[in-house]
Amino acid sequence: MGATPVIIEAAINGGTTKEQNPNVPRAPAEIATDALECFAAGAAIVHNHIDRFDIDDDEAAERYLEGWRPIFAARPDALIYPTVSQRAGGNTGYDHLVPLAATGLLRVGLADPGSLNLGRSDGDGVPAGRFVYRNSFDTLAHALEVCREQRVGPSMAIFEPGFMRTTMAWWRAGRLPAGTMIKLYFSSDYGLTGAPFGLPPTASALDIYLELMGDCPLPWAVSIAGGDIVASDLARLALDRGGHLHLGLEFFRGDRTPTNAELVTEAVELCASAGRPVATPDDAAAILQLPRPAPAMSA
Repeated sequence: MGATPVIIEAAINGGTTKEQNPNVPRAPAEIATDALECFAAGAAIVHNHIDRFDIDDDEAAERYLEGWRPIFAARPDALIYPTVSQRAGGNTGYDHLVPLAATGLLRVGLADPGSLNLGRSDGDGVPAGRFVYRNSFDTLAHALEVCREQRVGPSMAIFEPGFMRTTMAWWRAGRLPAGTMIKLYFSSDYGLTGAPFGLPPTASALDIYLELMGDCPLPWAVSIAGGDIVASDLARLALDRGGHLHLGLEFFRGDRTPTNAELVTEAVELCASAGRPVATPDDAAAILQLPRPAPAMSA
């Protein structure tokens, strides 16, 4: 058998602002154009945030669909999924996946298995701020149930080792939904917004996560928050060990302002140098064993 194709996921915006990188897509039309460019460059999955906060689930779903409908009209095979629904007070929601799945377009969902502090660093390099990204065990259970009921494969972000231990407990119990993918989020000293979290992007840190996974066969990818995954040694280590790649302007930080498609192109070139082919969206759906088929027609 040949090498497993590499799933390249492009997280195209997140909290990155136009001031940080003028190429980051924010409005629905920009998201549609950017996502299509990423798919054309070799991405198998695209992940995006919307520019609305503290709105109800139907409103959130419609805002996502404003950007997604042109994507699916051009690429019915597209795999694209949202972020969590952030509500006032820091509460995290997943029920917007229900109206999105009802369209027949959504095949990938999400369920983050833990909580952590996220913030900036002060002038002395000390982490500061009051934001806590909250996913209680009960919230996680609900998110996974939504994914199971809606037949979408949850993308599970591992921000620190406790997230992985929780995920493995669900896997050992045989209760993870079909289509689950694990994303290993390593952090530079900058992290997402100025303060580091979790493990650094090193070979020994990757070993820790793979040791925690043990014989779990779920597909996994590596990413660096506040860095450049393709330029790091971690990306090649992951490719050599059968992993996949997560990148994009949500996490990128460096001395340049690339486009998402440029980052995907660089990842494709790295995969070629590692002797691994790049997955199409259909390949990724097969690797992940996503329970929903591709939509029969564009929306």
